Amino acid sequence: MKELWINLPVKDLNRSSEFFDKIGVTVMERDDNNNEMVGLVVGQHQVHVMLVLEERFKRFTRNELMDADQSTEALFSISVETRDELDEIIGKVKQAGGFVFAEPAEQSGYYGAGFADLDGHRWNLLVM
Repeated sequence: MKELWINLPVKDLNRSSEFFDKIGVTVMERDDNNNEMVGLVVGQHQVHVMLVLEERFKRFTRNELMDADQSTEALFSISVETRDELDEIIGKVKQAGGFVFAEPAEQSGYYGAGFADLDGHRWNLLVM
């Protein structure tokens, strides 16, 4: 096994790409012929997250999608360097239309916060 890609279904590829760009996630260049998915690169280890239009995602998985606004499929955790960086990202999430479900605070010995992106996928930020 060489690499890991996380695939997430999205309703609107352009809107979701813009959201992640606004909060500081690297959005990979997209082939003009591919209007069904776009890649994100997260962190120093360059974890790849693929945003995939829902219909194509269902073709891949051969399964129906759950409603991420009603249920949690997973929690994606990202470490950041400082409290200021975490607070800044949470501010960008709010400005970009995301939902902050856990405001920045001390949590179990860590400083962290949680947000949902435009499609309801849940993300956790932590200062380690």
